[in-house]
Amino acid sequence: MRQLLSASLAFSTVILVGANLSGAVDSKEAERIDKAAAVLKEIHAHSDKDVPDSLWSKAACVVVVPSVKKGAFIIGGEYGRGLMSCRHSGTWSGPVFMQLEKGSFGLQIGGEETDLLLLVMNERGMQKLLGDKVTLGAEASVAGGPVGRNAQAETDAQLHAEILSYSRSEGAFAGLDLSGGVLKPDVDATHNLYGKGVTAKTVLMTTTVKPPAAADPFMNALNAR
Repeated sequence: MRQLLSASLAFSTVILVGANLSGAVDSKEAERIDKAAAVLKEIHAHSDKDVPDSLWSKAACVVVVPSVKKGAFIIGGEYGRGLMSCRHSGTWSGPVFMQLEKGSFGLQIGGEETDLLLLVMNERGMQKLLGDKVTLGAEASVAGGPVGRNAQAETDAQLHAEILSYSRSEGAFAGLDLSGGVLKPDVDATHNLYGKGVTAKTVLMTTTVKPPAAADPFMNALNAR
């Protein structure tokens, strides 16, 4: 009996450890994944309101922060939450969760809810985002991006920015200067997705960490373009 009980406890421990390593998103995180995927699909569905092909194809990483509520960047302590994925030799990495804290851009956002899309245009910008946090416009150059699938970057700021940013509110899609915002990994949510010990850098810098099934909606949206 003791041997059976010990074996049962050992088996249960293996199951629990395995579950912890595989990660398990909660309902809010799953909703965030679905909303971020929906934002990408809806933006890509209209060529005149999409990111230019020339910029999308060059982007090293994409950050999507869906459903930022009006005033969220004005009231202390509130922020937007989204997902980030980076590309290596044409293959997107698994996504990690990110937080965008309030900045001076808060008053520029209109509508009840606004979706934010950021293109990280080079490896230098990618490395900066993989730190503990980065202040947009100060530690990483940022500019509002051009709109339209066939549009080209025109201004000097757009041509040399490490990050190009966009907002979508009430159907309107436009470039938005996010200077003053602070972007950083959402460590706890990423651990829930991949398991303890898996860092944002580990996921984003390679394609060896396979995204769990919970991330499929976002990965499908990324690969649909």
